[in-house]
Amino acid sequence: MWDYNDKVMDHFLHPRNVGEVENPDGVAQVGNMSCGDALKLSFKLDKDGRIAEVKFQTFGCASAIASSSALTELVKGMTLEEAEKVTNRDIVAVLGDLPEAKLHCSVMGMEALQAAIANYRGGKNPEGHEYDHEGRIVCKCFNVTDTKIRNIALDNNLHTVEEITDYCKAGGACGSCHGEIQDILDGIWKEKKPETHSSKRAEFMSLPLIQRVLKVQELIDNEIKPMLEQDGGGIELVDMKDNVVYVKLTGHCVACPSAGVTLKRGVEAVLRDCLFPEIVVESV
Repeated sequence: MWDYNDKVMDHFLHPRNVGEVENPDGVAQVGNMSCGDALKLSFKLDKDGRIAEVKFQTFGCASAIASSSALTELVKGMTLEEAEKVTNRDIVAVLGDLPEAKLHCSVMGMEALQAAIANYRGGKNPEGHEYDHEGRIVCKCFNVTDTKIRNIALDNNLHTVEEITDYCKAGGACGSCHGEIQDILDGIWKEKKPETHSSKRAEFMSLPLIQRVLKVQELIDNEIKPMLEQDGGGIELVDMKDNVVYVKLTGHCVACPSAGVTLKRGVEAVLRDCLFPEIVVESV
């Protein structure tokens, strides 16, 4: 049995927004029940163009249900431009964590949202969307294209076939596509020249600890705190160990259901952009 945390179990046992929106503005269905998971998402906008109602129907495991439930709570009140920026990492952040082998459920949620928005904007077929069909099929068992593999690898910094399987199932059945998946990954990261990232990290880690702490504190004070204080929140630097920065959220951020998203898309994104991409932010 999978070891799920309390947030995942809560969304699984008490899923939010189950069902179908009547006369939806956008609707989409992704996945395939023959492969084990399928998700239908529908939403309706208010007069200001924000997502006022969003519902889902999921055929799948506890992770699929929990990811879908968390997604619907996350995007309520967002504009479509804001919702388009939601990634599977944001869904996982709301849930706290997911087992590696179940991360594909969060990707399915992200794809359903993107497909529903595409359906609203361009009248795409609600039974699928262009993202599913772009590119050449690499994994015939799960109908996964090279385009999808590239997108997922880039979005989540994936480097191995096993990681790709966790995120989209590709390579998880007969295994005949493993070599081709690895070739795609090798091509991506050769182009990205990861040694540049490593040098930035090495340069930062070569500094005395006090200087590293001061640099992080400066970024928190000048770039992150003002952003959080606009909504009544706050943040404190607690500790640093290697590439992990430990912080404490304060004010309105403490009880905010999107606190995990704030950590990853806000705090961690700023530090990664200004310092080095491998930095990780954890809440204490």
